[in-house]
Amino acid sequence: MSEDIPSFSQRMGIEPFRHAIQRDSMDDALRTGLWNACTIYWNQTPRNKFLSTYAKENKDRRLLDMVERLWSVHLKKPLDKMDDYWSNSYDDIRKEFLFNIPWNKVYEFVEFLASNYADESVNAKFMQECNAVLKREASAYRFISGIIAPIVSDTEISEVEKAIADAPLKSISDHLTRALELLADRKSPDYRNSIKESISAVEALCKAVANSPNATLSAALAEVESKQILRLHPSLKAAFDRLYGYTSSAEGIRHALMDQASLDVEDAMFMLVACSAFANYLKSKATKAGIDLKLVASEGGGDSHA
Repeated sequence: MSEDIPSFSQRMGIEPFRHAIQRDSMDDALRTGLWNACTIYWNQTPRNKFLSTYAKENKDRRLLDMVERLWSVHLKKPLDKMDDYWSNSYDDIRKEFLFNIPWNKVYEFVEFLASNYADESVNAKFMQECNAVLKREASAYRFISGIIAPIVSDTEISEVEKAIADAPLKSISDHLTRALELLADRKSPDYRNSIKESISAVEALCKAVANSPNATLSAALAEVESKQILRLHPSLKAAFDRLYGYTSSAEGIRHALMDQASLDVEDAMFMLVACSAFANYLKSKATKAGIDLKLVASEGGGDSHA
């Protein structure tokens, strides 16, 4: 083929796959789209107002409090250098967002907004708008339970969110939330410990179902099966036995000397999704069997050891 003739991908405007998903970078369209989502917050204040005056007149300090925290805690700028005139403060923040901070800091910026404004309905609308932008601009990240994390599919996101939100014990929700946080850390992700936390959530749930707070996952599954508490398919039980063995073996996740480089985001995401799906499945089975997990196990019974 002549070098003067464009390829099919070039003619159709199709990018190579490794460039199609924005994982370690952010183009102008994605950055601008996220800034536009921020107007859900910014447009609440007239551009010709002092923030403090607006807050006083409306008896509402929520936006002022958030902007001050954004300026001092996130952007790490002196509060006495923040212009009280909203138009100037807005321009300074906009300049930082659109031109100065690197791509990973943009994600931290929008994540900060969603967790520092005192109106959950506004935060939910903002995260929904951000997710629409992230999806449209082919970002590898989404808001999941208030945290921006790598994603696989909408179905898998739903499994994780459901497992965290509907966990029958706080320890289970804590393990899954921590797994998500370790996976979502864009500066220094810890895939090994994310996987450990995911399997620990399943272990905590199985202990509760078996009413055996000191059992391992394998022992708890065996007890569930032997007592016919739940009718788990043998293949499913065997699959999680093997996953537990993988995380507990001398060369597995729970071993402190494991080669960190051998793990990647795909490994951690798979375990988080798989363990979340299994937790949802097991909780549903327990409910149908008439087992009240909050009665048969204490919060401490769901904890697992490193």
